[in-house]
Amino acid sequence: MESHSSAQKYLSTRGGSYGMSFEDVVLKGLASDGGLFISEEIPSLPNDWSERWRRLPFAELAFEVLSLYISPSEIPPSDLKAIIDRSYSTFRHSSIAPLYPLAPSKNLHLLELFHGPTFAFKDVALQFLGNLFEYFLVRRNSSSNTHSRHHLTVIGATSGDTGSAAIYGLRGKKDVSVFILHPKGRVSPIQEAQMTTVLDANVHNLAVEGTFDYCQDMVKALFADPETNAVHNLGAVNSINWARILAQITYYFHAYFTLINSSSFKSGDKIRFVVPTGNFGDVLAGYFAKQMGLPIEKLVVATNENDILDRFWKSGWYEKKPVHGEAAKGGLASDGVKAHEDGVKETLSPAMDILVSSNFERLLWFLVYQGSSTDTVQLRREEAGKQVKSWLNELKSSGGFGVSPEILQAAKVDFESECISDIATIETIRDFYNAPSLPDTVQTNGNHATNSLTNGHSSQKAKYILDPHSAIGVAASLLSLARAPPPSTHHISLATAHPAKFASAVQLALGENEGFNFEEEVLPAEFVGLERKQRRVRSVGKGEGLAGMRRIIGEEVQAELRR
Repeated sequence: MESHSSAQKYLSTRGGSYGMSFEDVVLKGLASDGGLFISEEIPSLPNDWSERWRRLPFAELAFEVLSLYISPSEIPPSDLKAIIDRSYSTFRHSSIAPLYPLAPSKNLHLLELFHGPTFAFKDVALQFLGNLFEYFLVRRNSSSNTHSRHHLTVIGATSGDTGSAAIYGLRGKKDVSVFILHPKGRVSPIQEAQMTTVLDANVHNLAVEGTFDYCQDMVKALFADPETNAVHNLGAVNSINWARILAQITYYFHAYFTLINSSSFKSGDKIRFVVPTGNFGDVLAGYFAKQMGLPIEKLVVATNENDILDRFWKSGWYEKKPVHGEAAKGGLASDGVKAHEDGVKETLSPAMDILVSSNFERLLWFLVYQGSSTDTVQLRREEAGKQVKSWLNELKSSGGFGVSPEILQAAKVDFESECISDIATIETIRDFYNAPSLPDTVQTNGNHATNSLTNGHSSQKAKYILDPHSAIGVAASLLSLARAPPPSTHHISLATAHPAKFASAVQLALGENEGFNFEEEVLPAEFVGLERKQRRVRSVGKGEGLAGMRRIIGEEVQAELRR
């Protein structure tokens, strides 16, 4: 691929694939050796990036960033711009990801990533991914007849957020069917309603009797099943898909420019990003931005009590620590805490309840590659692939692995970490709700807009309401502030979900506050009456097994194509 730079070609983290095109890695999702796709090199920024990009709106900035990873021979610039414009036309805020001055005296800012269709940060990537799927498939089918069309069947399991964001990203797309399995009765009512009230013909919600583990195992079995693969071209939308990481890089640049264009930023100030994360994809996008040349002093990984990432940065050991019985209990069932995989600690931030972080091996590959003293680039790539494969095999067989002091030190160059308890999460939500008067505007790359979290209601005291995941980021920011205080350092904490998505945790934190009214202060108009809307969902008994699931998917796809 002479038309591609090294940053526009892709390899597997486990060494089994090299020189892959962007289109192939998007449609495949997972490498054939079980690894994850990454660019063969991280591109450097153009010499004039800081001035030329400084005032660009989000979509134009996304075009500049994504063009470094996507060859124009694969997606012509005019087509890429159109894909990006369609992807972000669905957002409620003109800035897409506004920056809110949460605690100005502390130089603490909140990057609001919940202004997409499902009120979660995953919309930033999944709106883009849905349009990419459609673009590639329509192009492949442009010269095909009806009987030989390339049709993609996307299958995923969800405990809540990913399912609704995937459905909203793929609804109505040509030549794509999307099947989302969720554990029946275990996801939160609002997340179930967001998924099952989408009535587009290509959307198939399957409510499966059993646990999230069972749903996940069924998805893995379908991807490994020769009979299923002989009939359907399967695709993935979870955070292992490279396009999701790529799309998220943009908002680090956007937040950076928004901050340096504001009056609170002084020349020479440093910037830290604090990211609440479970599967590591969101903060990994920040790592790519930093490696490209964005001046980020540190990326702070903020975990809940499922702290495999925090333990890694503290010890160099990446090790599962499953808990069961009474020790595992916690969180709130009404916020979807029961839709987790077996062995996790249930918390008030269920979207981060994980045993292992699925994207972490992407960072491990770069740590090995960059620390290698091997002579040639290809040999360094092969060395990194072999080491990552060995570590992941050890994780599977022994439950964990340790890295060398050199690898751990390399990881600490760009990252720090914090673990935040449920108690601290609740205290943080309360503290910022009861904080002194906050600004009623958000920074939007040099402009201002009304603070969306007051739902348009003005008050003498603008009470900011955090969801539990965003509160973990803010709590970790306060700990980081002790190491890197103002005025010379700014912290940008990522707000990953609207508080209405985790209503029970917000009610637990604020319900005793005099005058607090969830419907008036939190609930968006889009959520009112959502649970009463018409639904389309198919129940799947646990006894169906692989053969039954294969049959159901075949029936649903055939019925869809006949409509």
